[in-house]
Amino acid sequence: MRGSPTILHLDMDAFYASVEQAAKPSLRGKPVVVGGIGPRGVVATASYEARVFGVHSAMATAQARRLCPNAAYLTPRFSLYQQVSGVVMGLLGELSPLVEPLSLDEAFVDLEAGGVEPDSAAVRAVGERLRRDILAATGVSGSVGLAGSKMLAKIASEQAKPDGLVVIEPGTELELLGPMSVRTIPGVGPATAETLRRAGIHTVAETAEAGEAELVRLLGKAHGAGLYALATGRDDRPVVAERDAKSVSVEDTFAEDLTDRTRVQLELARLADRCVRRLRAAGRSGRTVVIKVRRYDFSTLTRSETLRGPTDDPAVVREAAARLLEGVDTTAGVRLLGVGVSGLADYTQEDLFAQAQAQALAAEAAAGDGGLPDAEGAPEARADDDASPARRWLPGLDVVHRELGRGWVQGSGLGRVTVRFEEPWSVAPGRVRTFTVDDPDLEPAEPVPLIRPAVGEGAPAGGVAAASGR
Repeated sequence: MRGSPTILHLDMDAFYASVEQAAKPSLRGKPVVVGGIGPRGVVATASYEARVFGVHSAMATAQARRLCPNAAYLTPRFSLYQQVSGVVMGLLGELSPLVEPLSLDEAFVDLEAGGVEPDSAAVRAVGERLRRDILAATGVSGSVGLAGSKMLAKIASEQAKPDGLVVIEPGTELELLGPMSVRTIPGVGPATAETLRRAGIHTVAETAEAGEAELVRLLGKAHGAGLYALATGRDDRPVVAERDAKSVSVEDTFAEDLTDRTRVQLELARLADRCVRRLRAAGRSGRTVVIKVRRYDFSTLTRSETLRGPTDDPAVVREAAARLLEGVDTTAGVRLLGVGVSGLADYTQEDLFAQAQAQALAAEAAAGDGGLPDAEGAPEARADDDASPARRWLPGLDVVHRELGRGWVQGSGLGRVTVRFEEPWSVAPGRVRTFTVDDPDLEPAEPVPLIRPAVGEGAPAGGVAAASGR
């Protein structure tokens, strides 16, 4: 525990939903839900306007629709969220060399390592300036917590939401923590909380009063001792700049159970290709291929195979995934498939045998001998695929019309697609038009930045900014 509040925790406010509101003037101040929009979809993020109705992340989208039927339900646009996150992380990097990202929208910063004076007034000034800079650069707000430890900084940012800043002054930590639920402590999940509840422990103060010996008896030596330290305000965990990814994976949940074996194989091959695209984008390779299969009854199986060396070859990963699937019975129905690569490395050891086999299969296909279609021909099941956008008119996705310009999909069905034509910098909600789904003048598009570049910085006055303008 530090004697000054020089650890900063930033948590962007309802990040995905806030980005969508910033991108779509007609949705500002209205309930927005981002996530899976199908019957088995799950809420990723709900705007604060939607949370008033009880909608929250990880809730089934079907339940969210019952609670808040008038919200805008949108498909995630991960490429845009990554763009905005990149800007935010860049601003954090200007404060200190020690930035520990936890996700796209959350990070710790060690201000002391950045040379900030270790007093409350100085760190508060840095936090307020950071919030202003983020809003100016992205159009999205974030909440900041400042304290002498990571645990307390995260608690402070939660108290600051939405769009605020809280500093926990040295000496006030135990008074603040005492009445809070034991679930506030990092590492206390539902199972640990239930164990403590059965022992009559509900709050942080009660956890501290129980003593280290009792917590070790209940939870084991490592967990019990660690929990006691945190409950008594002792948290010396450093901000770690490098958080190296241990694996890269993708998965899809299907609107209807897949029972056709060929369709399962095609979907798995498509996922393998998506996984490799993400692997290559990160500049990595891996030697262990993992598949995940969730069946109709929610039972989940994982299978893995370790290769002779690291690879980023889509054919190698695809073939390994196919071999792993051979040992899994899918006849009763599959609701989710996933492919991952672990054992990551920064180099690739070519698998010549697999390459040769892939070339032979390609030659067979060219000769007309049949076989499975290329994975790129498999039907798309998600909007956040890393491939070029397909002509699927999912709510929230970007489009461009030859005459009317840029807009986004409000909805589609019965051969029609409804588009609202507006951009992040539009001064008023845009007009709405409906087209046939095969209208040749309407095409999918990439997102534009939330803040319009100034003249001379990527877009002319009155022009449309490119997606790479920030």
